[in-house]
Amino acid sequence: MPKMTTGEIITQSLVANGVDTVFGIPGAHMYDLVDAMARESRIRFIHTRHEQGAGYMAYGYAKATGRTGVYTVVPGPGFLNSGAAICTAYGANAPVLCLTGNIMSHLIGQGRGQLHELPDHLGTMRGLTKWAERINHPTEAGEIMRQAFSQMHSGRPRPVAIEAPWDVFGMASEVPTPEAATSLPAPQIDAELIEKAATMIAAAKNPMIMIGSGAVDAGDEVLALAKLLQAPVTAHRNGKGIVSDDEDLAMMAHAAWRFWPQCDLLIGVGSRLELQYFRWRWLPPGLKVLRLDIDPTEMVRLKPDLGLVADAKAGVAALVDALQDKVGQRPSRVGEYRQLKAEAAEALRSVQPQEEYLRVIRKVLPRDGFFVEEVSQVGFTARMCFPVYAPRQYVTCGYQDNLGFGFNTSLGVKVAHPDKAVVSISGDGGFLFGVQELATARQFGINVVSIVFNNNAYGNVRRDQQQVYGNRLIGSDLVNPDFVALAQSFGVLGMRATTPSELEVALTKALAADAPVVIEVPVPTGSDTSPWPFYHPAAPA
Repeated sequence: MPKMTTGEIITQSLVANGVDTVFGIPGAHMYDLVDAMARESRIRFIHTRHEQGAGYMAYGYAKATGRTGVYTVVPGPGFLNSGAAICTAYGANAPVLCLTGNIMSHLIGQGRGQLHELPDHLGTMRGLTKWAERINHPTEAGEIMRQAFSQMHSGRPRPVAIEAPWDVFGMASEVPTPEAATSLPAPQIDAELIEKAATMIAAAKNPMIMIGSGAVDAGDEVLALAKLLQAPVTAHRNGKGIVSDDEDLAMMAHAAWRFWPQCDLLIGVGSRLELQYFRWRWLPPGLKVLRLDIDPTEMVRLKPDLGLVADAKAGVAALVDALQDKVGQRPSRVGEYRQLKAEAAEALRSVQPQEEYLRVIRKVLPRDGFFVEEVSQVGFTARMCFPVYAPRQYVTCGYQDNLGFGFNTSLGVKVAHPDKAVVSISGDGGFLFGVQELATARQFGINVVSIVFNNNAYGNVRRDQQQVYGNRLIGSDLVNPDFVALAQSFGVLGMRATTPSELEVALTKALAADAPVVIEVPVPTGSDTSPWPFYHPAAPA
């Protein structure tokens, strides 16, 4: 058996599991790990200007591919700085691996105030991830790495973290060469429950299918189910694009709301059903709910009339098979649904200027391009009216809705897909959370186009203070730099567009430049139409 250090075992485990890129910032605790990566030609190391950037880039890489996104940071403040990204990966179901360190092994738990010491570093990691563990000796490293990959990709994908004490990274032992991990088997499909579910579905006259990120690999099966039932398919954030929005049976959120009052069966596939339960907040009389999810705890958090714990692809395929003898040739409802979609699109045109800017971006962005949103007036609107044509092409922060997510994440998406167009949208407030990563984009040639909608405010906060708190504005107005000049100071191309037509020209040029680009779009403060009435529509009379 070869003799390897812990750092080398970790590195070879990454290679064995198909990892080709690691984001991060080197630091004293991690030197032996980073040096092992430096000696491995199959690993590309992209160093960032902030730990949060490293975590978000790993997240973007993971969400855009389904493969493991890896980042490494020093323990304590380094890990904590990446905490927002870990929270996002947890909330949005992404296989992200954080590799970090700890103080010297013999000092852990003594509270002597060592460099980067936390009272309970491992406990802190466990509180933010699906699974976390410490490598105490190189003989443990291979097995712990195997468990990490297995945990990430088994069941509901979520982030994991591994730490090793400072002195352990350089410690060596004779160990087996690391091999690729295998995922745990998916839950076995319960044939009796499938039969019950098929009976329930066949009895429904107006079913609706709601998909989330758990259905990311089940688009064909979901569409087959929808066609069999002539049922609309909708999604909120993480499910966008799993069934292409140009399919006749696909409905974006507001069109689906218009169908909702007549719905008698909600079929949730890999979805928390946030749209129906937390956004619309009104259930049609007599509605039945069928859920299919690989995570059994979902059946407890929101108890359905019938729950199927299964992999989405296999589970939906089993439902389609079971329905063949129960559902005849149903008449097409495409004309009805086209009318609902047209009415919804017309209503959403009132959300200006966001809706028109989004139409321009969709027009210019290639069909196979990636769109990364962020919590902002344009980002909120995009969830309702930005068409997406394939899984993973719409990258969102899920329920965390955290500022600073968009631009940083888009860099990871572009590293994963260097030959595809990647466009990020941010507000002025959110963009400045991670503006330093323009240096990373410039240094490594990560050619993302970032569109910054500048309304000189935390727009949502400002509107709420005006409408709910008597116009008592506090902490919501912003004084910003010249974003074009700021981009240029990083050696990045900067542009400005003041109208949708100007944005169309600028974005076309930016994508053709094949370089990092920032496009500033000034928006008069307070002029954005609120998208929230479409998120929380009033119950039908």
